[in-house]
Amino acid sequence: MVKLRTYVYIDSLQPQLAEYMASVSQGFPPVPGDACLWVEVSPGMAIHRVTDIALKATQVKLTQQVVERTFGSMVIHHRDQSDVLQSGTTLLASIGADVNDRVHCVIEWQEIIRGMSNDHTVLINRQHRGGSMMLPGESMFILETQPAGYIVYAANQAEKAANITLIDVRAVGAHGRLTLSGREADVEAAAAAAIRAIENPSWT
Repeated sequence: MVKLRTYVYIDSLQPQLAEYMASVSQGFPPVPGDACLWVEVSPGMAIHRVTDIALKATQVKLTQQVVERTFGSMVIHHRDQSDVLQSGTTLLASIGADVNDRVHCVIEWQEIIRGMSNDHTVLINRQHRGGSMMLPGESMFILETQPAGYIVYAANQAEKAANITLIDVRAVGAHGRLTLSGREADVEAAAAAAIRAIENPSWT
């Protein structure tokens, strides 16, 4: 039996998140403004069936697929929102699932650290080379969620809400992690938007 863990739809990828996803993707990279769908299932190997069905349903492109023993995840994207939504509807039907069957997202950790020190920012920048760099004196927001995939929606909504810098967005594995930075007021606004996104993740 295939269990739906994460199902989240993004209507328009924000510039930083789209470029970040493109930099780490082994599939077809998205561009800003694309719609995308992030799906995670268990057991992990079932993601191949889900991916096959989604790709054959419409003209969507496969952004990324990760197959682990316990969980499997895939991301599809397309400029046309209706293609992404239709692929999602088709794949849900194929596994006998409804969007309400997805696992409720839980925040494991959230924190804003203000006025980052030089040493701390250097270490973070060395650890997270996929995104942009954090500058000393900026504030940092960190967020950890379970399941992992919802962190992408949180990142997109945070970028929509404020002028921040995306440092790291990790959406695979047992937990999702988001790191962003910027001026204190912007970080506070982005953090609030990210939390709202987790509390009410999109599916259409």
